[in-house]
Amino acid sequence: MMTSERPTVFIIDDDPSARRGMSRLIQAAGMSVEAYGSAIDFLKREHHDGVGCIVLDVKMPGLDGPQLQAELAKADYTLPIIFVSGHSDVPIAAAAMKRGAVDFLTKPVDGDHLLKAIEDSLQRDRENRKAFSDQEKIRKRLNTLSPREYEVMTFVIAGMLNKQIAYALSITEDTVKVHRRRIMRKMGAGSLAELVRLAESVNVKPAEVDDV
Repeated sequence: MMTSERPTVFIIDDDPSARRGMSRLIQAAGMSVEAYGSAIDFLKREHHDGVGCIVLDVKMPGLDGPQLQAELAKADYTLPIIFVSGHSDVPIAAAAMKRGAVDFLTKPVDGDHLLKAIEDSLQRDRENRKAFSDQEKIRKRLNTLSPREYEVMTFVIAGMLNKQIAYALSITEDTVKVHRRRIMRKMGAGSLAELVRLAESVNVKPAEVDDV
């Protein structure tokens, strides 16, 4: 996945003075900034593939902050969000945090608090992107398995012995051993525990005990 060298902070706020003030602060901290006066304007922008986060005003004409958060979630647009509001609205803040917002700040926003929230958001985005990249690599390895190897793997990660797998699949124990070696090599796993971890990370379900 390609990312820009500098993280980008997207400010979405219908107050021009708030946009200017936050933009200057963030640019002085060495980050790129894009400011939008409405959620609709932001949605017109092409999908951002680099590291970044969103500083989002709660109450705006048209599509408000929580509504934009919901729209981005539907579109699987995973940039972390920091909400800012002119009012200390506990129910809105609680709902926003429950949906994954990193922070909820009250205007006038303290500069140090905003930069700390942005730092936390960017770190979360980097971690999310690394996790996604790692999962994609594991899925590619998974796709190199033959249908039979995949089937054997589901028994292996369920903790079944070779002779149990052989009985369940009506194949010889030696054939199971051959499949296991190929599975471990293709998945890049050095141990059974590592194979289980890799499988769990991409939601491969182990075979049910009743299958044996």
